[in-house]
Amino acid sequence: MPSNDLVQNLYSAHHGWLHTWLRHRLGNAADAADVAQDTFMRLLQRREHLQIQQPRAFLRTVARGLIIDHWRREELHKAYLEALALVPEANTPDVETRELLLELLERIAKMLDGLKPKVRTAFLLAQCEGLRHQEIAQQMGVSVRTVERYIADALYHCYLLRYEA
Repeated sequence: MPSNDLVQNLYSAHHGWLHTWLRHRLGNAADAADVAQDTFMRLLQRREHLQIQQPRAFLRTVARGLIIDHWRREELHKAYLEALALVPEANTPDVETRELLLELLERIAKMLDGLKPKVRTAFLLAQCEGLRHQEIAQQMGVSVRTVERYIADALYHCYLLRYEA
């Protein structure tokens, strides 16, 4: 586990620079502050000892992954709100339920991001579109057996993330 002193020294020496770098990429000081804070929290959560030769390059690498996560969450949130706008007001979930649903969608999206593109496509066609394996095979230009393998791989991947994390 990295020492708190190391992270504290990195924070003192590079937080201002990282925040400025993030603000230019995100275009928003509040989001930049959140991602900068998450970057240092990520360092504190690492189990291995860190030997950092180039602190700014290292911090940039960690922050880039968090920026991608941030953008993904924004896209997901936007899509959810657009879908929610189509729901009759009487059926609209309360704020707490909406937040829980959004959190669940983020977890599902994170699970699906770990899949190879063809595996993800086959899985989504089966689960979201309700297509049969034969239809998926025709649409993707592969055999039914390949579709079965893709879906099995996707289910196994999701299982591992859900129960072994």
